[in-house]
Amino acid sequence: MLVDNHGRKINYLRLSVTDNCNLRCQYCMPEEGVAFAHKNELLTWEEMWRLAKSFVDMGVNKIRITGGEPFVRKGLMPFLERLAELPGLEEISITTNATLIGKHIPLLKKLNITSINVSLDSLDKARFNHITRRDYFDTIMENIHRMIDEGFNVKINCVVMDRKNIDDIIPFIHFAHDHNIAVRFLEEMPFNGESDGFQELKWDHVAIMEHIKSEFSELERLPAPMSSTSVNYRLKGAKGSFGIIASYSRTFCGTCNRVRVSAKGEMQTCLYSAETIDLKSLLGNYKNANGLKFGIQTAMQTRPKDGFEAEQQSLTKKSMTLIGG
Repeated sequence: MLVDNHGRKINYLRLSVTDNCNLRCQYCMPEEGVAFAHKNELLTWEEMWRLAKSFVDMGVNKIRITGGEPFVRKGLMPFLERLAELPGLEEISITTNATLIGKHIPLLKKLNITSINVSLDSLDKARFNHITRRDYFDTIMENIHRMIDEGFNVKINCVVMDRKNIDDIIPFIHFAHDHNIAVRFLEEMPFNGESDGFQELKWDHVAIMEHIKSEFSELERLPAPMSSTSVNYRLKGAKGSFGIIASYSRTFCGTCNRVRVSAKGEMQTCLYSAETIDLKSLLGNYKNANGLKFGIQTAMQTRPKDGFEAEQQSLTKKSMTLIGG
């Protein structure tokens, strides 16, 4: 079992397979994009599989595939087929913008990879185009409805941004009322590759909830595991649910059970830390997995207690597309 220096069991790996993305969301990266990794810098699919197997051997039973946008990288589906065969891995999930997932829905269902988080910050096409600087809204909505119809566990992640998509909060809750889907409202974080941080966050989890309560009175609080990052609710008679993730306020840090690995093999023990451990070199330097596992375990023994401690130790912030979400 992988345990950090604060006694927290780590059973959840967020594995980025690429830092590239076909959208340019305003909270994620500058309009001109960022310096994406060269193909030769990325972990190969074989290296990723060896890495995933090592984490599973150490007690990780859930892997979320992230990016960038995972489906822009060729070879993803064969990798997922192989990953799905790993003994001890109980769940594979994916975070995507859903622009390219359509043709893969049948195979994903066959592999039982049906837990899909879709990054979508507006239900209004014009606002979506403004936020993402691209025009994929119709494709995304078609794919969301297809996955709902196919019985996928679909969550929509909406980053709440002042003066950009506040008018979408209530429509998203209505959407969750009418469809078997979960909507999660995330506090905005200053990780766009340029920001030095917010002076203050107007739309924190408290403000978001007060806005919701001003429209809806009967809200049912839903149970959630200790490691959940969201506080979840359901409207009376709703098919789906909604929740709030205090990603900037960091109310959930004390129970964090996850670790992140970038597409370049950089392990990040905390989302809010710029410090990384180079696992790619460990993959190349050892003929078996023991050295890699030792490096992972050692890194977990210097893990920050929470995001605030991690941020104090970090001088820079990466674009979210480079972190892997």
